[in-house]
Amino acid sequence: MCCSGILRGFGGIGAIVALILVVVALLKQLITLVGFLLVALKVAIIVVFVAVLVMIVLAIFRDRSRKRRGIDEL
Repeated sequence: MCCSGILRGFGGIGAIVALILVVVALLKQLITLVGFLLVALKVAIIVVFVAVLVMIVLAIFRDRSRKRRGIDEL
């Protein structure tokens, strides 16, 4: 009779500890996922920034070449 109460008590404590460990493991994975998503977002922002810069540079060169063609044609 006395062992049954002790086992029941340890079982309840074990369940709480297991639940806490599962929550901690899930939080670690969630933090890792959020970190990965932030890195992906930063990389995407950098790629878009570089693409916009390349488009601006190409537009400048295209405009210069059009002006030179206009001067050459005159």
